[in-house]
Amino acid sequence: MADYSILGFLYSNQFYLFIIYFTTFLVSCCSHEDGYGSFTISSFTYTKTFIRPYDWRYIRVDLPTSFSSMTLALESDVHLDKDHVKQADIYNLPMICVREGSPPLPDAYNTSITGLVLDPISNESLGTQSLQFAEKCYPMQKNILLKLTNEQISPGVWYFGLFNGIESTTTQLKMISGYSFSGNVSVEGCMGPSKSGQFCNQTIDQLSCVDQSSTLESFVSCRNNYVSSCSGPNEPKVYTFDLFGVSEKITISTSKVKVNQNQLSDGTTSNQTRIGLMCYVRHGAMPSSSIHDYSGNIVDALLAIQSPKVGRWYITIVPMDLSNGTMGNVKVCYSLTWQMRQCPQNKAGVNCTWERYMLQTVLRKNAALPFESYYIPVSDNGSSRSSNFLLEPLLSYNSLDQRQSQSQSQDFAWTYFVVDIPLGAAGGSIHVRINSDTKLNYEIYASYGGLPLEDKWDYFYANSTSNSNGSMFFKLYDSDEKNIGFYIVYASGGTWGFGIKHLTSSHQSQSQTTMAISVERCPRRCSSHGTCQNVVEMSGLSLYSFCNCDRTHGGFDCSVELVSHRGWTKGAEHRHSRGSQFGSQSFERANSGHMLQSVSLIASNAAFVFPAYWALRQKAFAEWVLYTSSGISSGLYHACDVGIWCALSLHVLQFMDFWLSFMAVVSTFVYLATIGETSKRAIHMVAAILTALMAETRTTRSSNVVLVIAIGATGLFAGWLIEFFTHYRRFSFSAERFLNLLHRWQTFKGWFHNLVKTLIRRFQLFFVLAGFVALSMAAISWSLESTESYWFWHSVWHVSIYMGSFFFLCSKVNAIECENQGSTSRDYQLTRQDSLSRCEDPQANA
Repeated sequence: MADYSILGFLYSNQFYLFIIYFTTFLVSCCSHEDGYGSFTISSFTYTKTFIRPYDWRYIRVDLPTSFSSMTLALESDVHLDKDHVKQADIYNLPMICVREGSPPLPDAYNTSITGLVLDPISNESLGTQSLQFAEKCYPMQKNILLKLTNEQISPGVWYFGLFNGIESTTTQLKMISGYSFSGNVSVEGCMGPSKSGQFCNQTIDQLSCVDQSSTLESFVSCRNNYVSSCSGPNEPKVYTFDLFGVSEKITISTSKVKVNQNQLSDGTTSNQTRIGLMCYVRHGAMPSSSIHDYSGNIVDALLAIQSPKVGRWYITIVPMDLSNGTMGNVKVCYSLTWQMRQCPQNKAGVNCTWERYMLQTVLRKNAALPFESYYIPVSDNGSSRSSNFLLEPLLSYNSLDQRQSQSQSQDFAWTYFVVDIPLGAAGGSIHVRINSDTKLNYEIYASYGGLPLEDKWDYFYANSTSNSNGSMFFKLYDSDEKNIGFYIVYASGGTWGFGIKHLTSSHQSQSQTTMAISVERCPRRCSSHGTCQNVVEMSGLSLYSFCNCDRTHGGFDCSVELVSHRGWTKGAEHRHSRGSQFGSQSFERANSGHMLQSVSLIASNAAFVFPAYWALRQKAFAEWVLYTSSGISSGLYHACDVGIWCALSLHVLQFMDFWLSFMAVVSTFVYLATIGETSKRAIHMVAAILTALMAETRTTRSSNVVLVIAIGATGLFAGWLIEFFTHYRRFSFSAERFLNLLHRWQTFKGWFHNLVKTLIRRFQLFFVLAGFVALSMAAISWSLESTESYWFWHSVWHVSIYMGSFFFLCSKVNAIECENQGSTSRDYQLTRQDSLSRCEDPQANA
């Protein structure tokens, strides 16, 4: 029966599996035939990963043009509520940042940190477009679940950056905890190429195009595949077209508009109902009435898009009754046409009269820094041996506009440079430089995917006060009246357009102006204060670079001087100078204040003298060596950390400081147990191995304090156990006597009472209480440490820890005195007599 039941169970399972597979096959076939349905394009699972303090991880997600939705699920051990986020130091806050095209890069020493969104990240928070969204970060949460559709974000490469603190910091700042995360990323796509939308139920028509060329400019006209399209109430039509090259203008218009088969001339029906066709246009993603790049009623006038970006564009047409807002049963038919206008090669502008240069790529031969290159014009004016080229011979002569030139006292023109950044260089930076021997009268604009305009750009520099320096991806360096220099950090791979606005008479100037555009892995070669490191992000599909700074500098480019021999930091200088009416006086006060902080951090370690002196007086030489070495190592470490003097390397001093501090705490606990030197050496050896591993692997984690106290308490408990079994190893405990003891409550009560009296005689209560007060003060100072108040509370920590050890050492009564007091105690003798075996061997007691 059992065998028959098992067989029946297996056959029934196979039947159910057959039904499931057959149903899935039918659904997939029907979905494929009708163009509906979606399938999983890719799915990645990220195992549990730990992010150390001031570290980060990048997650790359590739979204093809056929994707319908992307799901990101992250689980971490971060516990942050909204109130804690508002009160926390944002520089030490775990956060998640998102950016399209290249990795995000929050920077503590920049105004962009004010863009931190304190609300949790959600699907709605990502339903926006433009560069402003790319510069916002969100607090990390315990659980994050995002499902983003092709109506919210565009296809391409997206990066999710997980950061654990972003401040440029030295090791002396308060230790923040790391956190771990795991997650999964899955991408769903539509089966049919003509289907889109979150559920792949939206039909998309591809516009067919025909080239129309002229001598001065070329036109590309596209129209819908059918003669006319008809839409009823709440029936939007979606169209798409691809733009492969740089263009000056796109126009979208409609013709042959009919309502219920009646052709209109101005959008008005016979019953005076005014019909409109609302056109929503968006680059890279499906537009709607709430999310779009451009919009307009194309019945009244055509919709024009100046300097469109390269890539796929989407158009949504929605019929509307402009009279009362309701369509009723009206059906609108129309013919949609869009036209792309391109200037001849090497020309740009409204009338195709401005110069445009496609720069050629020259690779730099450096195996350690891949994808580094510079760009020069494709002509004899430049030389591949130098990244600089003369600017004046390349400038445009014609003014901005003939009508504007008559009303303006000065004529302006634009000169454009187009470069192609490799996709693999997304983890690098674009470096732009303009140098002249006279005062510059140039404004430079940059745009990704097209040519920039004065009112349409991604980054720009007009002068020292008008530029994009508020962006976290735009870094300005060495710019004055004669020089312009800036980096576009982590630039997206693809087509970039750079436009220079200048006077039309600039080419007649006798000045010599050079320009250079290059791609570098690390800005300014890490300012000569670090090394450029290349790392492959977690998916293994792209490479990004970052600066590994030396101990005295920080920031993404190692330009922030954290410590100096003058006792002043550039970050502090920036904070004190902003809003200060007395700059020099504030600088002097801050300089003297920093010296005071350095002296406090170093001199507070002198408190080691107290426990070291007492240990030497009690002839506890091992403890004396530990306390003395710990105090000296801590003082040397902080002296090196603040930039005064380094006896050894910072890593060695840091290890010695933390390891000896851990050992000093454990040694204090072990000293309180009255055991032999052999047992002490064994406990010290075990503690030395454990604390050395802690000091070498993850030195600055906050949990080390708890672990060291736990190790010390374990050592003390082990010492008491050794002392107990050593003291009572000669006692005879027969089974009958042991069972009698279990039922004699009075005996246990007396034993416990005598144990308490023994502890009181062994330790002095006043010093024990003083030791716990000192430890409480150390715990309070630890919790109050912050970036600004670190120097004060860490100095209090030094004093509290050493004084706590001193009080605990003083609390222990001399073992000989304790025994003498015990021998004169009548109660203690009676207890011992009651506990000792009456048949004890006299020779064994000797």
